[in-house]
Amino acid sequence: MKESVQEIIQQLVHSVDFQSSKFQLAIICTMFNPIFWNIVARIEYHTHSLTKMCGGAKKGCYMLAATIFSLGIIRDMIYESALREQSTCSLITGGNWTKLGVALFVVGQVLVLSSMYKLGITGTYLGDYFGILMDERVTGFPFNVSDNPMYQGSTLSFLGMALYKGKPAGLVVSALVYFMYKIALRWEEPFTAMIYANRDKAKKNV
Repeated sequence: MKESVQEIIQQLVHSVDFQSSKFQLAIICTMFNPIFWNIVARIEYHTHSLTKMCGGAKKGCYMLAATIFSLGIIRDMIYESALREQSTCSLITGGNWTKLGVALFVVGQVLVLSSMYKLGITGTYLGDYFGILMDERVTGFPFNVSDNPMYQGSTLSFLGMALYKGKPAGLVVSALVYFMYKIALRWEEPFTAMIYANRDKAKKNV
């Protein structure tokens, strides 16, 4: 059984062209985006640089939102373009894999879009770093089925696209997306908790 698993992994890995410039660019974009928005958000929290530059916290948050959204679109376009150059693998092609890919992509998009709808622009795009805090924690769908629907939905969308196209290279990028979001959450969750704890503490002292 171990040998068969190893053979499957080897076949999948050998189907990936790691030397492709588009594939490498997709890897770079996947790593860059969450690092970028976390660094910029931390700088904003400590210096209010975007707030000052844009003439207000909300305008600053909207500018960051537009930047993050644009970077995401660029990353997705590069990912899709990179997959076109990559080889398919018979291990993940066929009707059932295609259907699974579509299902995962749809579920992922539902999680992402419903999360954005619930949180709004400032809730989705790091408004708390600008001092734009939500009155209470969102608990309805999709947050009642997923702790981090934006990140989990995005990961499922990447994975769904990889399976739909039967591209092992997409599995590699999807794994990296998952890994980068896990790292991002290690930065974001404690910091966001601190922001709201400070808000609650300030309310009690009033």
